[in-house]
Amino acid sequence: MSSSIQNPASSNQHQAIGIDLGGTNIKAALVDTQSAQTLATLSKPTRDGEFENNTPHFAFTVREIIQEFEAQAGSKLAVGLSAPGLANPNGQCIDWMPGRMHGLEKFDWSAFLERDCRVLNDAHAALLGEVWAGAAKNCRDVFMLTLGTGVGGAIYSGGRLLSGKIGRAGHLGHISIDTNAPRDDFNTPGSLEDAIGNQTIAQRGEGRYATTHALLDAYAAGDEHAKKIWLTSVRHLAAAIASLINVLDPELIIIGGGIAVGAGDRLFDPLATFLDDFEWRPGRNQVRVVPASLGDSAGCLGAVFNLIQSH
Repeated sequence: MSSSIQNPASSNQHQAIGIDLGGTNIKAALVDTQSAQTLATLSKPTRDGEFENNTPHFAFTVREIIQEFEAQAGSKLAVGLSAPGLANPNGQCIDWMPGRMHGLEKFDWSAFLERDCRVLNDAHAALLGEVWAGAAKNCRDVFMLTLGTGVGGAIYSGGRLLSGKIGRAGHLGHISIDTNAPRDDFNTPGSLEDAIGNQTIAQRGEGRYATTHALLDAYAAGDEHAKKIWLTSVRHLAAAIASLINVLDPELIIIGGGIAVGAGDRLFDPLATFLDDFEWRPGRNQVRVVPASLGDSAGCLGAVFNLIQSH
C-alpha cells in the first residue's frame, strides 16, 4: 500500500473520491471538485480472482479506501469509479468485461457502497482527467490513444465524451490498418493494437525482443533491424492517427500509456515526420499531438469529473 497526503485542510463540501480499478492495483484519490486538486492518494493491490462470500475482494478494498478518505474528510463523500470494460449507459456498473476482473460484470457499486457511485470505462476516465486538469484542459475536441500491452482510446467531441449506444465508442486500438493481416482479440483484421501494442512484439520483432522497451533500447543503439520494426510500427500509428483526424477533426491528440512514456522522443519525433506525410491539413491546419500529462492520476481525476458532470 502507498499513501500520500498533500492538502487535507480543504473544505470537505467540495471533495469527492476517484477510484481507478485496475487489474493489478486499485489507485484512488481524494479530489477537490472545484480546483481539480488531488488532496490525497492511495494505492492497494487488486487481488483479482479472490472472493469473500461470493463478492470480489477488490470491492471490499475499494470500501476500505473510501472509509480512509472519509475519516480524513469527516463526512460521507460521493464516489466516481473507473474500470476496464463497457460501462452501463446509466453509469451503474461495468456491463461487459470477459476473461479478467472476475466479479466486476454487473456489480452494483452504488448498492454495495451505499452511496452515489458513477462508473465508467478506464480509458474514458483517463481522457476526462486530461480534459479536466491535464494536457487537454479547455479543449472541446480531442482524442486519446494509450499505448501499452494493447492500445486503448477515448474520444471527447463537441465538449462531451463519446460513449456510444453500448459504451463501445473509443476502442481506437481496434481500427483496421491492414485487412490482410490476422484478426485481433476483437475480430479486427490488422488492428492498430496488433501493429504497436506490446502483446505482439515477439511476432513483430521476429523473436528478438521480449518487450517494446527492449526494442526501443536496440533502436536507440542504432540496431538496423530494431529501427525497421519500430519505424514500421510508428508508421502504422501515424496512418491510423491521420485517418482518425479525418473522422473526428480534433484540436488536439493525446498519446499516453507505458510505451509512450518509455519511448519519449523516439516515438514523437518519427511520428511527426510520418504525419507530415499523411495528415490532410486544409488551410494549413495541423493537429497538435502531445503526451499525456497526468500519469497514474488521470483515471481517478476523470472518474471524479464524470461524477461532477452527471449531476
